[in-house]
Amino acid sequence: MNKDQVKGRAKEATGKVKEVTGRAVGNEELEGKGKIQKGTGKVQAGYGDVKEDIKKDSR
Repeated sequence: MNKDQVKGRAKEATGKVKEVTGRAVGNEELEGKGKIQKGTGKVQAGYGDVKEDIKKDSR
């Protein structure tokens, strides 16, 4: 597992918490920020996954 995968998954988790918290307290701004952060985390984790696949294929 590389650093992009770890950081991406952490951003996803943090974003999910913000999203759920925002929804629970009725704060649309917090919910929106959580969705954005979760999406950013998915992209970063996906990038890390691709890097890992390329690394494995080059062996």
